[in-house]
Amino acid sequence: QVQLVESGGGLVQAGGSLRLSCAASGRTFSSYAMGWFRQAPGKEREFVAVIRRSGGSTYYAASVKGRFTISRDNAKNTVALQMNSLKPEDTAVYYCAVGSGVLPVYPYEYEYWGQGTQVTVSS
Repeated sequence: QVQLVESGGGLVQAGGSLRLSCAASGRTFSSYAMGWFRQAPGKEREFVAVIRRSGGSTYYAASVKGRFTISRDNAKNTVALQMNSLKPEDTAVYYCAVGSGVLPVYPYEYEYWGQGTQVTVSS
């Protein structure tokens, strides 16, 4: 069993920044890829970013590439998402998740999910 707890969400103006964190416990953190997804009201959950278990490779959705940065600290069992140049369309609940494979991008490739943290970007 894995427990994931996200933090760092909030309300920010367009153009601003937020840093999300996810703390993991219950399993060998460094053995798994870690991803971030988001879900806006009335929309399906969508992939945002993923980082390989070693931290050596990352992959981003086109909509966030160049603005968001995913990172991990295997010694602290944490993964972070630095979000810059935020836009109103980034408003959503953001989830971190534990994934299988090298750089998984689909929700079905993720086994454990956090409870989510709300990010709201005002125009």
